[in-house]
Amino acid sequence: MTVRHRQHPLPPKAATAATVLTVVEAIDLALARALADDDSVVVLGEDVGRNGGVFRATAGLRERFGPRRVVDTPLAENLIAGVAVGMATQGLKPVAEIQFMGFIFAALEHLISHAARMRNRTRGRLTCPLTLRTPFGGGIHAPEHHSESVEALLTHIPGLKVVALSSPQTAYGLLLAAIRDPDPVIVLEPERLYRSVKAPVHDDGRALPLGQCLTWRQGDDVTLVSWGAMVQDCLAAADRLARDGIAAEVIDVASLRPLDMDTIADAVRASGRCVIVHEACRSGGFGAEIAARLGEECFAELRAPVIRITAPDVIVPYARLEPLYLPGSDAIVAAAQQLMAA
Repeated sequence: MTVRHRQHPLPPKAATAATVLTVVEAIDLALARALADDDSVVVLGEDVGRNGGVFRATAGLRERFGPRRVVDTPLAENLIAGVAVGMATQGLKPVAEIQFMGFIFAALEHLISHAARMRNRTRGRLTCPLTLRTPFGGGIHAPEHHSESVEALLTHIPGLKVVALSSPQTAYGLLLAAIRDPDPVIVLEPERLYRSVKAPVHDDGRALPLGQCLTWRQGDDVTLVSWGAMVQDCLAAADRLARDGIAAEVIDVASLRPLDMDTIADAVRASGRCVIVHEACRSGGFGAEIAARLGEECFAELRAPVIRITAPDVIVPYARLEPLYLPGSDAIVAAAQQLMAA
């Protein structure tokens, strides 16, 4: 196996000591850093203040920064998005929370018709530095509206940027990047990783770049491409494949829009094999976009057709049926083995 040297997904170790954090703790830390560094940052959403958020991602922020900087809102996603757009066009940097992705649909009017179009509409006179956070995906055995993965809807909207967290480090770095960006950014936070993954995080205020994939593991036999919680499943699958002598490269898309297609294409050209993994349903999923572009850009280098591992085209089931719905490392390993045998 030839190992290609790629930039490590994390910034170099800073002088400050790292703290081992969960994903939700890293989000809270990034929000605190943003609020402390910039007086124009305002956090708003349902229960984000007194209760610290439904997942405790904003715990302690109201006590530290006050109710004018950490604002509890009514249970009205349309209002949250509309107020955030207004704030963003008047000099503030709102960080709005939609409590679950299944509730984002009421906010789409403001996101699509106003936030995404503000720079173009005003010919650059106004921008919309709005960050919208929302938990997404399954794994916590919640009812259907609490386990949605509809990121493909958002990636289809010009003017919106979309990132997906996959670890405590990306939670900290990508959230800071989103808040500092002059245009609207949707930050997708995988629910089942909130407390299931821990890693050292440096509170150094350093952001990860938007529009760049992160390569978590190198390998030239097969390329595994994913985002959000499924990155962890891909890493688990890569460990299993390594025991069989198969070197799998694991790429975390991280930024769905803008998409760093160069990193994905370079890896697939080297391996000739690609498995794309997401927990959204299959038809119209963002994996289809990546597969189509690989067909356009890397067709001659492919040794076998691209395989997509996804959830089925049904509504997310509740409780005990959820494990049957979500893809996992078993399916990823089987797909990689299939490609190696082709």
